Amino acid sequence: MALCFYTAAPLSPLQYPRIAKNSCVFSTEFDSGRLDLTTRAFRTRPGVEAPDTVNGDCSRVYAISDLHTDYPENLCWVNSLSSQGNGKNVLIVAGDVAETCDNFRLTMSILKGKFERVFFVPGNHDLWLRREKIDFLDSLDKLDKLLDICDKLGVETKPSIVDGLGIIPLYSWYHESFDEERDITGYRIPSLEMACKDFHVCRWPDKLKSGETSLALYFDTLNDKNCNIIEDILKRCSQIISFSHFVPRQELCPEKRMLFYPNLPKIIGSKYLETRIRAMCGAEGHVSACHVFGHTHFCWDAVLDGVRYVQAPLAYPRERKRRMNEGEEWLPFCIYSSGTFAERLSSCYWSDYYSINPRTPDITQLAPWVARFYSKVR
Repeated sequence: MALCFYTAAPLSPLQYPRIAKNSCVFSTEFDSGRLDLTTRAFRTRPGVEAPDTVNGDCSRVYAISDLHTDYPENLCWVNSLSSQGNGKNVLIVAGDVAETCDNFRLTMSILKGKFERVFFVPGNHDLWLRREKIDFLDSLDKLDKLLDICDKLGVETKPSIVDGLGIIPLYSWYHESFDEERDITGYRIPSLEMACKDFHVCRWPDKLKSGETSLALYFDTLNDKNCNIIEDILKRCSQIISFSHFVPRQELCPEKRMLFYPNLPKIIGSKYLETRIRAMCGAEGHVSACHVFGHTHFCWDAVLDGVRYVQAPLAYPRERKRRMNEGEEWLPFCIYSSGTFAERLSSCYWSDYYSINPRTPDITQLAPWVARFYSKVR
C-alpha cells in the first residue's frame, strides 16, 4: 500500500522492541539503540522447486502479495523467477500487482509462463487510475478490465480445487470501522484523506467511497456469485487456502503506537473477510485452513482461533533493502507441498513478537521511533 506523507521518501531507521541476543524471547522494553535488521539471522529458503515425483504428481502452492512491478527492480525480480520444472506449481497472488493495466498484463503473463496455475485477487494499487492510458469510467470499470485480462491469460479469479486442495479467492476492500482499538490522541496525526493515496487516485460510482462500509460491502458481495462453488469445495476438500488482499483481523497488524502512521488500521482491513473465513472454517477453525493476505507489507505467520494467517509480500525495493519484509530470497513462499502445509514461515518480526507478548492496544503512548515524527497538540 502507499501512504502519501510518509512513504514518499526513504524511511528513517527504525527502533524495535528489544530481542535478547541468542534468544527467541522478546522484551517489551524499548532499546535506546536501533536494531539493524540486516544483521539478523535469516533461514535460507529454497527457490521454486520441481514437482515431487516421489510422492506422485503433487502440486506445490506458493503465495506472494504486493508485487508492485511498476518498480523496475520488482519487475526484474518477477522475471528472474525460475521456470524450470514448474509443471505442477501453483501461485497465489494476493493483490497489488501493478498500478497500470499494461504492467499488470505484462506481470501476469510472465507469472503464467512460470507457473501452471496462477490465482489472483485485486488490491488497491491495481485499481488506481492516475497513470492509465485508458479513460476508465471509474475503478470498478478498471476492475472489469483486469478480470478480462486474467481470463485471456488463463489467470484464475474464482475458487477451484488443485489436487484435493481448495483454493478460494475472496474479494474485499477496507472500511474505517474495521478499526476497533483505541485511537492515539494528543498528537497531530494527518487525516486518512491526507495520508492515503486511494482517496485521490481511485474513483467510484455514486454512493461508494473509500473508507466507508458501503464500498467494503460492495466488494464483499462480489463473493456471493461463487457461493455454490465454495460449498462444493468445502464438501470435497479437507484442506483449504483462502486469500484476499486486505487484512481480515486487526490482530494481524502491529498496534497503533508502533506504526509510523498510527491510523493505519482504519485503511487496511474488512470485518466481512473474517466473517467469510469463519463461515468456511467455523468459529474455532481447523488445522487444515489457511488464509493468505497482503497490503500492509509486514511478513506474518500466525494461528488465530484455529486458522493460519500468512502474509508474504515482495513490497517496495526500499523496504527489502532494509529487510522490513525479511528480504526476497525466500519468496514466493511455498505454503503447501505433497499434501501438507509448510512449516511456519520464519522469521516474521511482528507475528513472532505477538507470539510472545500480549497485545496492549489501550497503551496509547507512541513508541520512540514513532513519537519523534509527530508534534503534540497544545
